[in-house]
Amino acid sequence: MAKRSLEERLKQGTVIAGEGYLFELERRGYLQAGSFVPEVALENPETLKAVYRDYMNAGSDVVLAFTYNAHREKMRIIGKEDLLEPLNRNAIKLAKEVAKEHPTEEALVAGNISNTNIFNPEDQASKDKVRAMFNEMVSWCKDEDVDYINGETFYYHEEALIALEEIKKYDLPAVITLGLMGENIMRDSYSVEESCKILEDNGALVVGMNCFRGPDTMQPYLEKICDHVDGYVGALPIPYRTTEENPTFFNLPDGGCSCHLPTETTFPTSLDPLYHNRYELAEWAKKAHGIGVNYIGLCCGASPAMLRAVAEAVGIETINSIYSPDMHKHFLFGEDETLQDHITDYKTKA
Repeated sequence: MAKRSLEERLKQGTVIAGEGYLFELERRGYLQAGSFVPEVALENPETLKAVYRDYMNAGSDVVLAFTYNAHREKMRIIGKEDLLEPLNRNAIKLAKEVAKEHPTEEALVAGNISNTNIFNPEDQASKDKVRAMFNEMVSWCKDEDVDYINGETFYYHEEALIALEEIKKYDLPAVITLGLMGENIMRDSYSVEESCKILEDNGALVVGMNCFRGPDTMQPYLEKICDHVDGYVGALPIPYRTTEENPTFFNLPDGGCSCHLPTETTFPTSLDPLYHNRYELAEWAKKAHGIGVNYIGLCCGASPAMLRAVAEAVGIETINSIYSPDMHKHFLFGEDETLQDHITDYKTKA
């Protein structure tokens, strides 16, 4: 089967976009929390390929090259700017290798750029530096022949617009998703729906939101975006129980913690008790899909099993759906007629 483009897939149905590599690789022990730089693309390429593969098999239509935070500023902070280009190129090459493994249709490969953390709306020099950082990363993506660019987690509208402009210079399709902080507005005072409309009008194929917020605190803004734009909307929340009082995972409290945390907040390494379960995430996916979101996935913290539940909730059978839960034959909670009654009758006391 010939590989369809992102736009062709969107026209024909829902696209599942698996993200969450950052936290998953930290959890597996191959990435440092704090700096969050994806050196794994050079240091442990087989591990990165395994993670790419796990998310693809869980339903992702795209293998997103893991270059999130692999920009010049992050590499400068850790003193490894010389590794910038090889890291970016290798992350894409590994993604392409895995994408070809898909048994029914080769997965899309997306390049990735993200918030730079140096953008300052009052400083033209910072804007020029941001533009140059995006341009070099997108140029490498073009060289490596990606299918589209995913620009994500922008909390300044203008930075997102600069990213889009640089992507369009290379004639690549653009998915632009915004990270909405706790004040519920972009940091340069645009509403998230205003920003998405401007980005769409300037040529983004998909606009929407990713990261920072769980389903409960992202959904109201997704509804506003769907009301304001005419094209495709993307949504990739984190799988944590954010609340109206604490709408992002940056300041999410855990009242049940029994130790003194070495970090000021539960973010990023003590969020474990605050997870949504996969069924809650599946219910959110149905709701988001119902309002017109059709580029859908999960972000930081998501496991492949969670992504699979999201994909199945919107009617997609994944490669690894053969491993989806089935309690029918469980020794304690099953209903198979060959199970022992004296065991299954004990389930409420177990």
